Amino acid sequence: MVATNLKAETVKLAERRAVIEAEMNAIIERLCQPGGPGLSGNLVDAEGFPRADIDIPAVRAERNRLAVLRSDHKEITEKISENILVLHSARLASRPSSPKDSVHDGASNNLDSSTATAAASSHNVVLGESPSSMDLDVIVSIPFAVVDAIADGSPTAEDGLQLGDQIVKFGSVEYKVGDHLLQSLATEAQANQGHAIPVVVLRQGAPMNATVTPRAWQGRGLLGCSFRIL
Repeated sequence: MVATNLKAETVKLAERRAVIEAEMNAIIERLCQPGGPGLSGNLVDAEGFPRADIDIPAVRAERNRLAVLRSDHKEITEKISENILVLHSARLASRPSSPKDSVHDGASNNLDSSTATAAASSHNVVLGESPSSMDLDVIVSIPFAVVDAIADGSPTAEDGLQLGDQIVKFGSVEYKVGDHLLQSLATEAQANQGHAIPVVVLRQGAPMNATVTPRAWQGRGLLGCSFRIL
C-alpha cells in the first residue's frame, strides 16, 4: 500500500513537473526568438539607453517567472528522486533471490526496453500516451540540461533537436549528482564524432527519442549548439 501511494504521488509530481516544463519551454522560446533578448541578454543598447525594440517590463517579468519555475522544478525533481530511491529499494527487496530468475528477468526487461526504444527512435515518436500510462522509470527521468542555443545549419539543427529540448540522456551521459555534466557532454560528442548519438529529450513535457551526429561543419564545435545545466 505504501509503495502504491508513493508511486501515485510520484506520478502526480511528474505531471506537475511536465506542466512546469511546458511553461518554461514557452518562456524560453519567446525570449530566445530572433531579435529577442535571450535568457540573460542586455536590456540596454550600446549607449546605455533602454532598448526600444523590446518590451522591457514584459521581459523582466518573464525572466522572473522563469527563475521561479526553475526553483519549483528543482524542488519537485529532488522529491521525485527521493521517491525513486524508496521505490527502487522496495522493488529490490521484493525480488526473488534466485540468481537464475534475476538474470532472466533482467534480460527480458532489457530486451523489451531496447525493442521499444529502437521502434520509437526509428519513427521519432513520443513514448507513451500519458504520464499515468508510462513505466515509472520513464516518467521520473531527470532532465539535466536544456538546449538554449542552436546555430543555423549546424548538426544539431539538421538532426532535429529543438531550442528548449531538455536532455534526459545524451549517449551514455545522464543525470548523476556530482558529475561535471557539461564536460561529460563535450567528451561524449568528441568521442562519437561521425557517429549517431542516441538522445532522449523532454519536449513540451513529453519524452522523445532522437539522434544527433557530432561532425565538422562551417561553424564552431561539433554540434553547433549550447547546453545549459538545469
